[in-house]
Amino acid sequence: MEKFVKLIDTAVPLPTENIDTDQIIPARFLKSTNKEGFGDNVFRDWRYKKNGSLNKDFVLNNTNYAGSILIAGNNFGCGSSREHAAWALAGYGFKVVISSFFADIFKGNALNNGILPVQVPKEYLTNLLKKVTELPDTTIIVDLENQKLKTPVGNVDFEINPYKKLCMINGYDDIDFLISKKDTITAFEATMI
Repeated sequence: MEKFVKLIDTAVPLPTENIDTDQIIPARFLKSTNKEGFGDNVFRDWRYKKNGSLNKDFVLNNTNYAGSILIAGNNFGCGSSREHAAWALAGYGFKVVISSFFADIFKGNALNNGILPVQVPKEYLTNLLKKVTELPDTTIIVDLENQKLKTPVGNVDFEINPYKKLCMINGYDDIDFLISKKDTITAFEATMI
């Protein structure tokens, strides 16, 4: 995984609530166990019309908005437990998703795939969505080390599991973390003989 300490970028506002994993990556695209190519189909049924043409009204198709931060409505990632949703978001280039609530399984899948889910109060989310919608070049600072989100609508602290924070800052997945403890594990095993 890529190390994540601090991110300064613009954002894509998607104020829809209850975005489920089937909306993030439709089930018909789940034929692979390889992470490659899922970003091409993120929000596929919203990005394209039924006839296959681009839906110019969908925010990801609006060239005014860009960045590696997705700001979504409440209850993001609900529905099935498919890890492919996190693969699709990461494959598209998102590194952070900001919402007022995340489904637990989605949150775990996101963290395991290098995406930081930042949970903020509902009122803060409403204000941030409004600001970014009105001013697409709004800069957002996501400071993982200090667990702070800094935006023009104010600064807010966010929670993260300390183990997952350590992994993200160091660019570790679970196996990388264990490998980083190899000397300690070896020393412990030596005491067991």
